[in-house]
Amino acid sequence: EVGALSVEDLIVEEDMVVTISHEGYIKRNAVGLYRAQRRGGRGKIGATTREEDFVEHLFVASTHSYILIFTTRGKVFWLKVHEVPQAGRAARGRSITNLLSLGAEEKLSAFLPVREFREGCYLLFATRRGLVKKTDLMSYASPRPSGIIAIALEDADEVIGVRLTDGAGEAILSTRDGQAIRFKESDVRPMGRDTYGVRGMRLDEGDEVVALDLVEPGATLLAVSENGFGKRTEMDEYRLTRRGGKGIITMRTTDKTGRVEGVRMVTDDDQIMLVTSGGKVIRLRVNEIRVIGRNTQGVRLIGLDEGEHVASVARLAEREDESESRDETPLPGSE
Repeated sequence: EVGALSVEDLIVEEDMVVTISHEGYIKRNAVGLYRAQRRGGRGKIGATTREEDFVEHLFVASTHSYILIFTTRGKVFWLKVHEVPQAGRAARGRSITNLLSLGAEEKLSAFLPVREFREGCYLLFATRRGLVKKTDLMSYASPRPSGIIAIALEDADEVIGVRLTDGAGEAILSTRDGQAIRFKESDVRPMGRDTYGVRGMRLDEGDEVVALDLVEPGATLLAVSENGFGKRTEMDEYRLTRRGGKGIITMRTTDKTGRVEGVRMVTDDDQIMLVTSGGKVIRLRVNEIRVIGRNTQGVRLIGLDEGEHVASVARLAEREDESESRDETPLPGSE
């Protein structure tokens, strides 16, 4: 501190556009500069030095805001927006792993911008083995450089998703073998920070949860398989049920389709990126993907070489027809 002032008091509070790439590179730009780059670059902001990388997370946040960064091993780290390096359109930014004290086995799982920690906001977690946990956001208000435990995990389990929520909506879990379950967030009682979750979904042997989504009005559920098949399904085909069940079919998996690789809640205006094991990156408009029933295989979205498979499915943070992206977490306490 300088006199009675903290270092943060000396930081001018202004809105920044923060981008995080698929490969974990982060940077920030002032909102005005970001808009100018959008106009001058035909929407191709956030370009990097690696052609296969792309912007996966984008949000507007104050220089005094936090970014909560969650790892697969259940820890959470804090990063102040003003600590994120500023970089121009052509720069990829800095690797987040160089800004945090990550353990050898820890990988990044989720990012959430938070303006302030206050009552009425929750973090909803999902794990690979089907557990869910809801914890008051206030429980994460005391940062430490080494991070803190966000959720307790068994050795064989890991965090696959975290969402910031008011706790009053609905969530949906999707699995590798094509099952999904939709339930009210209120079915998950709030629990302490350093605790295990409760059963969100009962899994068959060998199956695992691959996605946690919050139900959005007017959205469809996109499922993509490892062999490049995909489809969208209307949300009214997923009946609301209690947490802890086996769920219902969301995609019929066969030897031809392979298992489910990724599931995302999407709208017609979205675009998605498919990353293959061969290093290819394919960009698709969501409105070009068919909307069909749950118990179907979908249609081929991309052609793959022999031995190649879809390794990742991401909803693109930027839109070609907008001057700036929507905020990914438009909830109380977020930017």
